[in-house]
Amino acid sequence: MQNTQLSAILNEAKAQLEKAVSRSETDEVRVKLLGKKGKLTEILRSMGSMSPDDRKKFGKSANEARAEIEGLLARKFEEVKAAEHALRFSAETVDVTEPGADIRIGVRHPITLTIDEISRIFMSMGFSVTEGPEVETVFNNFDALNAAPNHPSRELTDTFYITGDTLLRTQTSPVQIRTLMRRQPPIKVIAPGRCFRVDTADATHSPMFHQVEGLLVDEDVTMSDLKGALDSFAKRMFGADVRTRFRPHFFPFTEPSAEMDMSCFKCGGKGCRVCKGGGWIEILGCGMVHPNVLKVGGVDTERYTGFAFGMGVERIAMLRHGVDDIRLFYENDMRFIEQFK
Repeated sequence: MQNTQLSAILNEAKAQLEKAVSRSETDEVRVKLLGKKGKLTEILRSMGSMSPDDRKKFGKSANEARAEIEGLLARKFEEVKAAEHALRFSAETVDVTEPGADIRIGVRHPITLTIDEISRIFMSMGFSVTEGPEVETVFNNFDALNAAPNHPSRELTDTFYITGDTLLRTQTSPVQIRTLMRRQPPIKVIAPGRCFRVDTADATHSPMFHQVEGLLVDEDVTMSDLKGALDSFAKRMFGADVRTRFRPHFFPFTEPSAEMDMSCFKCGGKGCRVCKGGGWIEILGCGMVHPNVLKVGGVDTERYTGFAFGMGVERIAMLRHGVDDIRLFYENDMRFIEQFK
């Protein structure tokens, strides 16, 4: 009776394994026949009621059946494993004749491009590039730059204060002070960087913006040196036909101070939408470094003079590329940024 059961289990194993097409189905057959509650296991548990001779004979037959089933299972596992690998390799085959995926090349931000262009122009004149921290002291941002204690820019409505003595710099001018205190003349540097002011974002204002500061200190530096350097910059940035003019102004850290305008590079000074019909465009502020500022850096004001200037990078970029809303620079819209590829 038991041998008949063994034969039936063996035949069932062959039939079930013939149908199995995956490793999971093959394992189900193994559990069903050889598991703890499998059919062959149940038969083996019944051997306790047999006589010693029958137990010996049946045990031998049962072990042979188990060994054969295990052999069938091993071969089936190898077979389905090979089939699964073949199917996977077929699905993952690369068609070398198919065109490759389009790789999108990134573009540099227009603000970065503008800073780089400004830097290249001034570096060709002998200026070097330096930087300073965006979190500054009140001393470097205001006091050392000769700003009066009641200057409006010191108010909370204009400046982001972190503590009573530290703030987010409102201009790149503090780099002038750091440079003067660190180096002795001759000094010839520009300082590009981010600045921050309390401002409501609109088409022409942003609480974060970029400036490029310039500083030159040496013997016999005059206003004509300042005008010559900035006139050369304007022509190289906007075109050789551009003309410049300087209007008197007031900045606490320069004396005399001026604002520089350039003739409209779009209409040549005739009047258009870019220059709002006036023919001239305000582009930057400048002047001769105030002696009080030079003294902070320990510079001998009897021997040395200098000039300084500062320009808004966003304004330069907007003028040069015809952008009419400063917010476009900060919205991270790739449709806008990719135009500068």
